Amino acid sequence: SSGINAEYGGYSLHKGNFFANFGSIFTYAVLGTMVSALTIGSGLFVLGMADVVYPFTLKESLSFGALISAVDPVATLAIFQSIDVHPTLYMLVFGESVLNDAVSIVMCDSVINFDDSTSTAWAITLGVGSFFVKFTVSSLVGVMFALALAIILKYVHLNKVPSLEFCTVGLFAYGPYFLAEGLNYSGIMAILSSGIVMSHYAHFNLSPVTQITVQQTFRTFAFLAESMVFAYLGMAIFSFSHSFKPAFVIWTLILCLVGRAINIFPISVIVNKFREHQIDFKKQFVMWFSGLRGAIAFSLALHLPFPNEKRRVIVSTTLVIVLFSILFFGGSTMPLMKLLQNIDSDDKVPTKHKKLPQSDEESEDEEPERRRHARFPSFTSHEDSEADEEFALSKTMEMGRSMEASQIPGETEEVWHGTKGFTVLDNKYFIPFFRKKFTRQEIQD
Repeated sequence: SSGINAEYGGYSLHKGNFFANFGSIFTYAVLGTMVSALTIGSGLFVLGMADVVYPFTLKESLSFGALISAVDPVATLAIFQSIDVHPTLYMLVFGESVLNDAVSIVMCDSVINFDDSTSTAWAITLGVGSFFVKFTVSSLVGVMFALALAIILKYVHLNKVPSLEFCTVGLFAYGPYFLAEGLNYSGIMAILSSGIVMSHYAHFNLSPVTQITVQQTFRTFAFLAESMVFAYLGMAIFSFSHSFKPAFVIWTLILCLVGRAINIFPISVIVNKFREHQIDFKKQFVMWFSGLRGAIAFSLALHLPFPNEKRRVIVSTTLVIVLFSILFFGGSTMPLMKLLQNIDSDDKVPTKHKKLPQSDEESEDEEPERRRHARFPSFTSHEDSEADEEFALSKTMEMGRSMEASQIPGETEEVWHGTKGFTVLDNKYFIPFFRKKFTRQEIQD
């Protein structure tokens, strides 16, 4: 379930908004999650030593802190889509949740593999090093699979056999997971990075029918997987042998809120120093409020290699935290947004899958996307195009709207003004190298 949702999350990201805010998203997801995990884990360990809550060892406390730091704001994001919040706020919450899941899984695994025979300081140092090694290597595994797929689709004419083309995408989409897991790295991180890179390069080399099929298949599998996990979550209330410790549950909830606050507010001060468009306090508060716990945390709790009694305590506590956060924070999101409806009230725009209007305030979100469409425009009527003209296929609209062969554009003039950093390299070198140019005849065939 985690792998399926990670693949869909990476594949369905709005790349313009995601990469425009990547620095902030990465900081919240990596540094913020580490701070939150350390806050919760160390807090519970100290409280356990003081006999305030059920006692756990430092390793067990940090493991629990890492898994309970995985956020899953599915209810909040659904409300965001229905009320069309500002795209920056949407992408910060959605992007952080996608990366945060992978970070929490890698961090929890790294803590579990601590060597108990070493000193605490050295074990923490090794754990941090192990986390970054797993994070980096797993990401590279996913990136290499996605780039290899882009090259194959560019030079091998699989688009003539859509079923074979779709099977190839499926193999390369989930191959990174099995390879990374086989190498004892993070399959979730590999499949997430694969999905992001695949949708940026390989997706444009697919035939229109396979573009639609891949998007709808990933979306359907992700929906089914998430539905089954939440159904399992509900049945777990009556199916498992629980061990509820009220003091431990209450203090865990308090530390989750405190850890989330330390994640969002101080780090926002840091990232705002490097942003042209600031993340104001109201957006920060919504981000803090959106820190719901969900399926990832519960799944990790079920597989902790701890003694039975401690494992039951952790599973029961995680279940209570997940249900409380979904029911209370998820249910309170709409009233909160109505209370704070003046957040960018003059600039409300559609979210992830809708085309965003242009404005000065949204330039950081829109500029990369406008530059991409200037080079690779959507399909519109262009009667004067030459028959042998080449062009890149644009991504399908709204998760599955087909494009007809007669609606083929000519190339427009490349726009380089205002680009910087990775965008320049991407537009100038990577996109021409990894994306295929189709002829009109190929599409008609």
